[in-house]
Amino acid sequence: MEEHKLLINGEWRESQDVREIKSPYDQTVIGKVHFAGKAETEEAVNSAHKAFEETKKLSSYERSQVLEKISAEIDRRKEALAKSIALGAGKPIKSSRLEAERAVSTFQIASEEAKRIEGEIIPLDLSAQTKERWGFIRRFPIGAISAITPFNFPLNLVAHKVAPALASGNTVILRPSSQVSITSVLLGDIIKETDYPSGGMNIVPSGYEAAEILLTDEKIKKVTFTGSPDIGWELKKKAYKKKVTLELGGNAAIVIEPDANLNFAVPRTVLGAYSYAGQICISIQRIFLHEKIYDRFMADFIEATKKLKLGDPLDEDTDVGPMINLGAAEQTEEWVNEALENGARALTGGKRDGTIYEPTILENVKPELRISWLEAFAPVVVVYPYKDFDEALKGVNNSIYGLQAGVFTNDLNKAFRAFEVLDVGGVIINDFPTFRIDHMPYGGIKESGFGREGLKYAIEEMTEMKLMAVNLKA
Repeated sequence: MEEHKLLINGEWRESQDVREIKSPYDQTVIGKVHFAGKAETEEAVNSAHKAFEETKKLSSYERSQVLEKISAEIDRRKEALAKSIALGAGKPIKSSRLEAERAVSTFQIASEEAKRIEGEIIPLDLSAQTKERWGFIRRFPIGAISAITPFNFPLNLVAHKVAPALASGNTVILRPSSQVSITSVLLGDIIKETDYPSGGMNIVPSGYEAAEILLTDEKIKKVTFTGSPDIGWELKKKAYKKKVTLELGGNAAIVIEPDANLNFAVPRTVLGAYSYAGQICISIQRIFLHEKIYDRFMADFIEATKKLKLGDPLDEDTDVGPMINLGAAEQTEEWVNEALENGARALTGGKRDGTIYEPTILENVKPELRISWLEAFAPVVVVYPYKDFDEALKGVNNSIYGLQAGVFTNDLNKAFRAFEVLDVGGVIINDFPTFRIDHMPYGGIKESGFGREGLKYAIEEMTEMKLMAVNLKA
């Protein structure tokens, strides 16, 4: 049984707390991970703080070269990384491979962005008293960054925090989700073999008590968190003097107009609703269908949903694997049963087998029920018919979340109206709201958090603007 240690100051370190990690699919032990206590976490913070004296001096060329090497090595090891994702997260192997390929791209884009951290020159001679003065503006790295990451994308969501941090010359203390920490350690092994200074990358899986140091220690300059809203907003209170980025929950919706290409929309909706058992914060949870196409769309959508194969994430043919744990599957069962008891109809699915929950389509769901307005994070969609486009947009906004939404229409006026009206961070036209490519700005509003990821935009959040004013007369 392979043991995975802590990465602190460029060295693999043991701890007294060694835990078994079990597969969400069949509960077999897939590895052992050393968990950090307070002492190890403090050492990691001190290591990152000290290493910043070196990393902040690295040239853009040096930072770019490090990231390029990481990208190339992920590409070389992507099958092993994909297998670790499938085993730890229960994500089907074909989806795990796609995540590994995206991580290759994420680090490659970061390598390019490391050479594009630009400033500007502005004239300061806007009055007679400031003649012959110029301002030079440049971005500087801020220091040690705490990165706290979730279980659902154990490689690429880590990449979205680590890559821009290294690209901008910062240092990182990564606290990955316990269940998928093996994948983070494998990435740490790749980064450790580059020329990035020792202490520039630290990995400390831990419990909540030890992780609190990553929020409160004054040497930490920024906290970037992806996870549940309950934890995220409490985290912000504890890190109130630091820069904070929160990528929290979602309740993504799509609107499908009569002029949409249904031959394209149906398979994209199936993919957007059930990929990784719906455990994606921009997974489709609500579908608003124009009444003119309701019956046709639903017939094809139900048929395609029933064809999905459930089971072992290591099986090449599996489309939908287990949920992350039994508690998540049982909560989904509870919410769906609540809807059924209040008049909803299950057009397919609605049953649980251990940690596997069947892809489920619900109709006639009251908007105030939990499965409709909260984040299900499950392979369940709720379908609502509508007559008027503005009525559908209003329905999309009937959520405490505001991450992304999708609109299928060939009417440009309606596309721009959706862009103006929808209270979300991203409006995706003629595709599902689950669409994300790794250089685009990504983030939400309302309970979905604040700040943006996407390499260029994350770099802006991980740097500080500084002005130098020059008086040429002197």
